[in-house]
Amino acid sequence: MSTAYWEDIMARLDRKVTHTIDQMGTKCPHFAGEDGKFDDIGSDWWTTGFWPGILWIMNDMTGKDYYKEAAWHWDGILEEWFIKPTEELHHDVGFQFLPTAVIKNTLTGDADGFRRGIEAANFLAARYNPVGRYIRAWNNGPDGKPVPGWVIIDCMLNISLLFWASKVTGDPRYKHMAIRHAETTMAYGIREDGSTKHILSFDAETGAYIENFGGQGLSPESSWSRGTAWGLYGFVNTYRHTEDERFLHTAKRIAHYFIAALPEDHVPYWDFRLESEAGMSRDTSAAAIAASALLDLADFVPAGEKRLYAGAAERILRSLTENYATWDQPEHEAILLHATGSGTSFIDVSLIYGDYYYVEAISKLNGWKHRIF
Repeated sequence: MSTAYWEDIMARLDRKVTHTIDQMGTKCPHFAGEDGKFDDIGSDWWTTGFWPGILWIMNDMTGKDYYKEAAWHWDGILEEWFIKPTEELHHDVGFQFLPTAVIKNTLTGDADGFRRGIEAANFLAARYNPVGRYIRAWNNGPDGKPVPGWVIIDCMLNISLLFWASKVTGDPRYKHMAIRHAETTMAYGIREDGSTKHILSFDAETGAYIENFGGQGLSPESSWSRGTAWGLYGFVNTYRHTEDERFLHTAKRIAHYFIAALPEDHVPYWDFRLESEAGMSRDTSAAAIAASALLDLADFVPAGEKRLYAGAAERILRSLTENYATWDQPEHEAILLHATGSGTSFIDVSLIYGDYYYVEAISKLNGWKHRIF
């Protein structure tokens, strides 16, 4: 696909996001329904970093100061949760502080951004279980009881915070925790065919693996499409930080599974193993996450393989751009339609993290280099 095509999409994003700044106001967005208006969820929610993350990328890509001005304060808002008497923060501090504090420091050198990023990395490192060699996911399960032995595939993106902390401090302990977590996920969370499991359960006292749960997928043995995308991106990123071929091979296995499982328009249903696709919802967020990961994967393989991964990414992004975007709906605050949180919640809505990874992927096609995940 021509460079001009993606340059035009970047210009359209500039117009869209500029307009959305005024619409969004002070909201902490998670999802937008049929009315096209994002909700205003608590600032401790795991998706809080994605809207400011979009703003920071747009600032980096365009040089326009109003993006920076709109994004600047967000890491300060998030930091307040470290001193509040609550357990709302958990392993998703990576999703919250990488697109806020870390990118802020990366682009501007801001000392508070650096401090807050390290504070978040220390918080994440404190969740590491050295016996089980994993990072604890949530504080409590659906029944409200503590789950110190649960690990989820999403955390493969959060460990990027530890790789960053290791790099900027020179302390390898952060990196070692991230690698051990990736090894544990690789051993128990990735099936031979490249599909992924969502929730893994370990004995927190002994570290022994117990079982896996379906989580946001259809069932324990199904294949949640966004979980597959998280795994793909996470292992590509782990390879980027370690140059360990095991992680590259795992990423390629997941990539092959994801690409092969896509329907004709290259945008997956919310689970790859539905009994029937009739009446089932797509998940554009899974498509956007995977596309961004595939573009990175293409950078790490020999020339003969690049076309496989980059081509798949561009087909996904073109379908999202031409079939699922809100270009002709200026009143809609989201960029992408038809995302799905799970089979029971946030069905056929717009999700802010889908928008973030779409912006990230389009920016990569236009030369963006400041990777944070």
